Amino acid sequence: MKMMEMKHVTKDYGNQRGIFDVSFAVKEGEVLGFLGPNGAGKTTTIRHLLGFSTPDKGVCTISGKDCFKEAETIHRSLGYLPGEIAFMDDMTGKQFLRFMADMKGMKNMGRMQELIEMFSLDSRGKIKKMSKGMKQKIGIVCAFMDSPDLYILDEPTSGLDPLMQNQFIDLIREEKKRGATILMSSHMFEEVERTCDRTAIIKEGKIVAVEDMKTLKKNKQKIFHVTLASEAEALSLAGEIKGVREVKETQVTIGIKGEMTEFIRCLGNYRVLSLTEQRQSLEDLFLHFYGGDSNE
Repeated sequence: MKMMEMKHVTKDYGNQRGIFDVSFAVKEGEVLGFLGPNGAGKTTTIRHLLGFSTPDKGVCTISGKDCFKEAETIHRSLGYLPGEIAFMDDMTGKQFLRFMADMKGMKNMGRMQELIEMFSLDSRGKIKKMSKGMKQKIGIVCAFMDSPDLYILDEPTSGLDPLMQNQFIDLIREEKKRGATILMSSHMFEEVERTCDRTAIIKEGKIVAVEDMKTLKKNKQKIFHVTLASEAEALSLAGEIKGVREVKETQVTIGIKGEMTEFIRCLGNYRVLSLTEQRQSLEDLFLHFYGGDSNE
């Protein structure tokens, strides 16, 4: 069953801004990543699913309901975390969470307390004095505290430190096991890789692919910086191995796709001083998958 669906949705703001002929669906119980660089159209797409914007063309539905005409009904059973959270800054974090719980009609605050402890949230202070990371934690607690069956999350780990990012990934896995349906936008490939079943990739307002995560992982390129004992050895390695991207003095940058056995065997013939892996940037991913033969 399709829980969320967009069919040929266009919203043109002019000057090539907006989204164009966007189509994808999120199945019941699925975690779908929505991946793209800042400004690619992720938030605009989400605003249409939430009924905050109406499309110039196309249709958006959640659980078979029109996202704009039946937004109020949809929101009652939806956990939403916006990219930019609006708070009542004069409230304390605790007061705001209680206010949101009352808005949701919550009677049991047990899940809220679990999330507060999970994210080490000190909710006693005034929101206006809180850091971005602390405000993001409040937003996460608000979205998850009534355990809805459907979530829309816009850049959910923005402002969180690495430890809290890992806690959030654990939370997504927990909700996935419970059977929740999740659409999660991000510009971080690693975050999506660790949580999602499939990923829709948007670039310049257009969906360029909807891929199974197993396919993306299989085709993802690993980038290594190898520092050798001499420039001569660096040049020799560069001439012997495939996937060389750059040679700079004693350092060779190499892109490896798939199995690494031959790469490791080759390194054994040289004096390697250091070997570091570079996180693949989103731009690298786009070039690798969608840039054509010239970008191999």
